[in-house]
Order: sequence, then structure tokens, then C-alpha cells
Amino acid sequence: MIKVLLAEDMTMVRGALMALLAYEDDLEVVADVERGDLVVPTALRVRPDVAVLDIDLPGLDGLRAAAELHDRLPGCRTLVLTGLARPAHLRSALSAHVLGFLGKDAPADRLAAAIREVAAGRRVIDPELAVAALDARENPLTPRELDTLRLAAEGATVTEIAARLFISAGTARNHLAAAVAKTGGRSRVDAIRIAEDMGWLPVGGS
Repeated sequence: MIKVLLAEDMTMVRGALMALLAYEDDLEVVADVERGDLVVPTALRVRPDVAVLDIDLPGLDGLRAAAELHDRLPGCRTLVLTGLARPAHLRSALSAHVLGFLGKDAPADRLAAAIREVAAGRRVIDPELAVAALDARENPLTPRELDTLRLAAEGATVTEIAARLFISAGTARNHLAAAVAKTGGRSRVDAIRIAEDMGWLPVGGS
């Protein structure tokens, strides 16, 4: 029997996943949590074979929870579910020692099969996401353009960006304009989204 820990903040989704996995004779959900900061303490208590984590969890996101889980309980393998396929997320997941990476829209039998594969120590990655990661463009932004875009993502104005980077407001605007042009975005907000999706800028500007 494969013991599974399930972490999903949406109650209806968590309930649906538990119901689906209950049909599998060789899988048992031994605990379910709604927050990322509950993953490790719960796992240390119930000792699951596989942790199935939503990537967007309150308290601690799924990828950071996975990395912490690997450090504290390396015998537990991790499978991450995501509703938004971003190449940057896949790269971060691999760095966090995640073995499985699937979209939330995967069929129930695909999820069950992935849990079995991950429990056996084999890697399972959504094929479309893997292709997207391989096709991802190289980062065209300079370090200073990234700095200005990161501060813009945090909500800083041009004046604030200039002050924090010790440059003129005009230079800050030029860096932002260059970032928009190089990412192919239509606006500053669009450029931030694209840079985050491609993994050039940490998601959330952090």
C-alpha cells in the first residue's frame, strides 16, 4: 500500500482528489492539509511514501514545501500539481528534488499512475510542460533591466526605482522600456508576466 499525503488549499478540489484516489486499491491518503506550512510537520507524523502538493499553497508554496520535505524526510517522494504550466516552475521543481510534475487537468488514472511511478523513484513530468521548458528562450535582459523589472513587479514607481538603484528617472524608464521590448510584451505588466513565466524573474518579484 502506498501512503499518500495530499496538500491542496481548495476544499472542493482536495475532496475530489481524495475521492478519486480512494478508488485505487493500492493507494491510501493518510493525511490531507490545506496549507504548505503544515506539509512537513504532518509528513513527519504520518510518514507518507508520496506527498502530492498543489504548487500554490498558502503559508508555504508547494515548491518550497517540497524542498523542505526533501531535507527533513528524504524517504518521502514528491509530486507537484499545477494549474498553470510555467517552464520556470518545472526548473524550480527539479531543483527542489520533485519527482513528479503534473497539470491539475490530468485524468484521474494519470494521477494515480504518476503516484505509483514517483513512489518507485521514477520521474514523471507532464510532456507538454517538458517541451515548453526545452523551448524556453534564453534570458535577453541585462542585470540592470532585471533589477528595474523586479522593482516594478514589487509595485515601485519609476522615481522609487531610480532612487533604489541610484540612477536617474530617465535611465529607469529606459531600462523598463528595453525590458518591455525584449520580452515582446505590450506593457510593463505584460513584460513582468512574461519574464516570470520564462523564469527570468522570480515569480512575484521576490
